[in-house]
Amino acid sequence: MRVLLILALFITVVSCSSFGEDRDEFASMSTEEQFYRTANQQLNASNFTGAVRTYQALESRFPFGQYAAQAQLELIYAHYRASNVEGARAAADRFIRLHPDHESIDYAYYMKGVATFSENTGFMSRFLPTDPSKRDISRARDAFNEFSLLMTLYPDSDYTADARARMVFLRNNLAAYEIHVANYYLERRAYIAALNRGRYVVENFQGSPVVADAVAIMVECYLRLGLNDLADTSLALLRTNYADHETLDNNGDFIVRNHVTNPSLLYTVTFGLLGSNEDNTPLAPTSRPQRSVAPDNAVPERGRSLLNILTLGRFGRDAASAPLPSEPPPGSPNPI
Repeated sequence: MRVLLILALFITVVSCSSFGEDRDEFASMSTEEQFYRTANQQLNASNFTGAVRTYQALESRFPFGQYAAQAQLELIYAHYRASNVEGARAAADRFIRLHPDHESIDYAYYMKGVATFSENTGFMSRFLPTDPSKRDISRARDAFNEFSLLMTLYPDSDYTADARARMVFLRNNLAAYEIHVANYYLERRAYIAALNRGRYVVENFQGSPVVADAVAIMVECYLRLGLNDLADTSLALLRTNYADHETLDNNGDFIVRNHVTNPSLLYTVTFGLLGSNEDNTPLAPTSRPQRSVAPDNAVPERGRSLLNILTLGRFGRDAASAPLPSEPPPGSPNPI
């Protein structure tokens, strides 16, 4: 029994000392070149987390060494492959700030845009069919601006072609997002807001596949608002450039959509399986109603005194006893 107690105490002491020991995983490396080669080997072996630690250890031990700048540049890619896009952007910003004249500075700008671009796509989009234009597009705008900055500062960079292709993809997503928002406004009869979104796409996203949808939205908004001249102009543009658009029938006439604005209770309860959600909202009148003119002999409305209004009619002058505006008040001289 005493032997077992001593053995258990010995095992406990040894285990506590082993856990409390602070091991240095880089103890076997002493030179800057060893750190750099080890980090590159880890990177090539897809051990991105280990490569990040090794590059950071190299930079902390040899901040002014010959491999320091290259290690900072490789650290951007290691963070990105480790799915740490925030770390990749931070590392790119740091490299740009510390080495503005480096020969590979364009790579830092490019990787910053790629990291932002990857964050916009999201993790679930790798496994599920999602539409990125229906999600938050703040990161898409940031990525577009990063690639645009790269192409502005370094138009002859090796990464310009890929950046331009990504910008086209992002631009189409941004335009499609505006169309989704415009349709949302249309379904809720906010025609001015929908018109502004459609016009914004036409003015700023020329070449995007959804420009035709934007013109169609403008046509419908103008019709709904009763601006037929502007509707005819937009419709002529739609017929000329997008004759096969779904909003045009075989005769080239515009098909006004049915608004999803008045779903029935049955439709709501059954999640759209039964009932209807269509609301045929009439178009706006083509002309404004004429303003009615009162006849000359019409009796003008008499007013109430402030005291009569405040006392709910108990005191003061009511409408029946109020003098007509054309009559002189009691006790006043007659007009000559």
